Amino acid sequence: MRLLVHVEGITEETFVNNVLGPHLMDAGYTRVDARLIGHARQRINRGGGQPWPAVRKGILNHLRGDQDAISTTMVDYYGLRQAGEWPGRAAAAKQPFATRAASFQAALAEDIRSAMGTTFKPSRFIPYVSMHEFEALLFSDCERFAQSIGAPQIRAEMQSVLDQFGDPEEINDSEATAPSKRILRMVPQYDKVAMGTAAIQDVGLESVRRQCRNFGCWLNRLERAANR
Repeated sequence: MRLLVHVEGITEETFVNNVLGPHLMDAGYTRVDARLIGHARQRINRGGGQPWPAVRKGILNHLRGDQDAISTTMVDYYGLRQAGEWPGRAAAAKQPFATRAASFQAALAEDIRSAMGTTFKPSRFIPYVSMHEFEALLFSDCERFAQSIGAPQIRAEMQSVLDQFGDPEEINDSEATAPSKRILRMVPQYDKVAMGTAAIQDVGLESVRRQCRNFGCWLNRLERAANR
């Protein structure tokens, strides 16, 4: 079983290649690859997301071209606010936060299922939408993250932020309060790609799975699909 993860940024690509991929290959996949959607390499410092038709085309091409493969996504709900209409995003925005991700992901899954036709196995597309950016996951273990980037003094402040929200995925995202902006205020030299992707290895997937409900559900589904 092969898995292709459609990601929207260099940080997510590195995370898949260095952390998620090896874990899932241990779970049974023969190959796990990340694919940057659209022109993400050119957008590394601009943020935002790609329009759904372009992303959808890549997913459909992969599923049709490799009948033994599974596709998934790793995109940022907040970052898609200027990316044009994605199925289910507008409806999800009107729901309580606790059901927003599941609602959006279900709409994406249905759109792909409909396009693939009646013979398509829905289990071959497992979308994941993180409600906020990658850095939210790093709050899963504040102590390990702080130690990993050589800034143990920020542990208490990070924990205070997490305590306000409970689930790291709920740490709110805006120009001022995005998880990465919070970390940058604590550690001005923080580098998203170099430090963030290395630190999440120290934080560990199991900590992220326990602390982040939506991420945990996604990881569980990917693991089960490896041996279907």
